[in-house]
Amino acid sequence: MAIISFGEMQPGTKFKVLDERAMRASAGIMLALAMIAFSNGFLLQKFHIIPYITGFLMLNFMIGLFINPKYSPTVFIGTLIVRKQSSLPIGAIQKKFAWSLGFVLSSIIFGLSLLLQNDIFYFDVVCLLCIVCIALLFLETAFGICLGCQLYFIALRLKLLPKPKEDEEPNCMGDSCEIKHKSSDE
Repeated sequence: MAIISFGEMQPGTKFKVLDERAMRASAGIMLALAMIAFSNGFLLQKFHIIPYITGFLMLNFMIGLFINPKYSPTVFIGTLIVRKQSSLPIGAIQKKFAWSLGFVLSSIIFGLSLLLQNDIFYFDVVCLLCIVCIALLFLETAFGICLGCQLYFIALRLKLLPKPKEDEEPNCMGDSCEIKHKSSDE
């Protein structure tokens, strides 16, 4: 078990996996935090809380991407919450892409929210990006639909990204993202 890794090898799989239950719990925690930031900013016009929450989310994604998702605070707490449930392994490669998008999105919101503290001009952009973030987290939490993962597969089909190696095989909920590899006899 590597400390610095996105996903872990499990017996019976040829690729790195994550626990879908822990990842969905993590998304639920991030959704709650995003709703707090959005409510404070949009409804109460209290912008000072937004950089704290988006900074935390940015750090959470950074730890997950560059060290290991199981050490990111929301996944750690999510794992504790679902610890009595059986593990549901999913492929890690598409989640890494989705978390990269989450990192970029939270970093942009964080930077703009710092500017928002002194200039209301950035309110609309921050608000729009928060709504996008909340929608993505809601779809992941409520329905198990990872739009970042779906964007990964669109990028693969458009050949914007190289096909994953066989040891990085995607494995989504309900086998909805199977990628056909050419066998050596084709």
